[in-house]
Amino acid sequence: MANEVLSQNEIDALLSALSSGEMDANQLKQEEQDKKVRVYDFKRALRFSKDQIRSISRIHENFARLLTTHFSAQLRTYVHISVASVDQIPYEEFIRSIPTMTILNIYSMSPLDGRIIFEFNPNIAYAMLDRMLGGKGNSVNKIDSLTEIESTLMSQLFEKALDNLQEAWSSVIDIDPNLEEFEVNPQFLQLVSPNETVVVVSLNTTIGESSGMINICIPHVVLEPIIPKLSVHYWMQTEKPKNRKPEEYETLTQNLETAELDMKVMLGETSITVDDLLHLQKDDVLHLNQAIEDSLVMQVDQEPLYYVQAGKKKNKLAVQIIDEIKREGYN
Repeated sequence: MANEVLSQNEIDALLSALSSGEMDANQLKQEEQDKKVRVYDFKRALRFSKDQIRSISRIHENFARLLTTHFSAQLRTYVHISVASVDQIPYEEFIRSIPTMTILNIYSMSPLDGRIIFEFNPNIAYAMLDRMLGGKGNSVNKIDSLTEIESTLMSQLFEKALDNLQEAWSSVIDIDPNLEEFEVNPQFLQLVSPNETVVVVSLNTTIGESSGMINICIPHVVLEPIIPKLSVHYWMQTEKPKNRKPEEYETLTQNLETAELDMKVMLGETSITVDDLLHLQKDDVLHLNQAIEDSLVMQVDQEPLYYVQAGKKKNKLAVQIIDEIKREGYN
């Protein structure tokens, strides 16, 4: 340990405190001899750094936004989902923290090993089911008496949300999540050992007038292969743009030049009644809203691009381009 050099003023202040009794020399000596120890609970082993926890939180903040949009469209009601907390705790503590009867979905995360748990609070689960069946989104807690139809509908609803989970994790790894089990009693679940560290992501969820929590339990064994990718250094890395080879540019140019486009010129439009349409006969004349001296519009794949005038070339109908149509956002 390096010796610390005190100034004369600090020495005088220290001697003054010792002489006045404000400081006890024996107490200072005893404190120096006492060992500094830090309590560590091996049952709550922290296997993820704060940096990695923040990365997991960012992933699920994106997942919460995607899930909000998805359920809003599926249920056609107000939905709001946000990340409440991200913690690492023993698996046993997670099981004790959720209700004895709840909605549990177990997903595989191929190519990652292990499985994860989505726990939907009964208030949320039944509000979703009520909306699916045409109700107002009321919640009725009767988890212990789920019918087969209700279980199937819930499973299908949660399974459709897997694309959002896949998209949220795509920035770290390409996963193929799959719903493997649907359970209501957490005591029947033993994914990992009781002391295994798991990351629990809690989502505040509001469906119409009902609110509750969605808890996502991710065991350490699932995240272990990608832990290095959860660091700030990985997130800050940016891939350098790849320079295309000249032959690639030539191929792209040739493909664009040979692409076919649908071009048409609208001679004019008019409106008639259904009765007039039914009584149209040969030699009848329809008055168009296009004046003969006005330019026509040429459309390319439904987009108006040029002003043209009609004519003939070699006894064939033709148009001549007069000017380009200026569009906002295009030079």
